[in-house]
Amino acid sequence: MIRCLYTAATGMLAEQINQDVIANNLANVQTVGFKTSRAEFQDLMYQVYRQAGAETTSGSPLPLGMEIGLGSRLTAVQKLFTQGDYMQTGNKFDWAIEGEGFYQIDNNGTTVYTRSGNFKISKDGYLVNTEGLKLIPQVNIPRETVNFTIDNGGTWAATDKSGVTLSTGRIEIARFINPAGLTSLGRNLYAVTDGSGEAVTGNPDTEGFGTITQAFLEQSNVNVVDEMVQMIVGQRAYEINSKSIQTADNMLQIVNNLKR
Repeated sequence: MIRCLYTAATGMLAEQINQDVIANNLANVQTVGFKTSRAEFQDLMYQVYRQAGAETTSGSPLPLGMEIGLGSRLTAVQKLFTQGDYMQTGNKFDWAIEGEGFYQIDNNGTTVYTRSGNFKISKDGYLVNTEGLKLIPQVNIPRETVNFTIDNGGTWAATDKSGVTLSTGRIEIARFINPAGLTSLGRNLYAVTDGSGEAVTGNPDTEGFGTITQAFLEQSNVNVVDEMVQMIVGQRAYEINSKSIQTADNMLQIVNNLKR
């Protein structure tokens, strides 16, 4: 009976963390470039009372064994890098990546990565993210710039009011063999890990890399309906596990009252 108490408790703990993951997804439903997370679970070890295939006293093998499981646990929280919807903004410094790729950001000498393309202009004329961190390679826009364009391949140009090109260049984006292995830093930023593999950089609209679309932003890929369904399922699973604990407690109470 005590085993039932602890087994159900592992289920409650797992579902509690699952609700935390779902709550974070819903909290970021309007976060630009946000990627939804999914909690993944596995069963724990089993107590084997009888092994399948063991020989009986008559020498014949047992067709079935007898194993009692000891609960579940959280094994991973996976980021799902499916494409989010696009929103047209009309802002020339809003860029969306269609396909694979991450923007590279200089975080105090360390390169970090993001799908959020809502860039700003710093006081020195550099394109930066909302935290003031510069885009890599750097994009510097002259003060006389009136029009700024960037094509699908990442080639940008700043022109004055007469249409004369003041500055031009081409950005690079990065991709990973396993983007789900990136670690989340918050602030829409990701960092490389041994699980993600090293970054492979290249120009947009080349083999394996997505394209750049100006004046659009990639929205969060959170599906609110799916998250609400998962929340309800997780809540019911939590309740069922709590009922298992209550039932085990009632059975123990019955045993304790046998002598009365």
